[in-house]
Amino acid sequence: MARFDFRFERGLDNTTAQYSLNPDGSIKVVNRGYKTAENEWKEAVGEARFLENPSVGRLKVSFFKPFWGAYNILSIDGDYQYALVAGDNLKYLWILSREQTIPDEIREKYLSLAKKLGYKTENLIWPKHDR
Repeated sequence: MARFDFRFERGLDNTTAQYSLNPDGSIKVVNRGYKTAENEWKEAVGEARFLENPSVGRLKVSFFKPFWGAYNILSIDGDYQYALVAGDNLKYLWILSREQTIPDEIREKYLSLAKKLGYKTENLIWPKHDR
């Protein structure tokens, strides 16, 4: 739904992230987005690993091994439809949704939490989701 600007997703709309559990307990991550300027879909496949118990929302993710980045679930709704996710510093923040929209009350809850944690939520990009 929303993200900070960074080079891997720059210029992409209709972004999605799909997660699936691998037999070894790691997670396959497939990020996609539509690059309007080039009139084509872009895709990156990576791997995530739990840093602790799988019930704890702390992972590391890599799209370019051997480099890994932090992936911290800051908040998730009870039905696992929406999540607020951050990296290991204030430069990386995402609001994720299983749908193309997010209820106002959840959006405001996540924005409020992110602000309290020091994130500049006014810098969030809300890409189009029309494909």
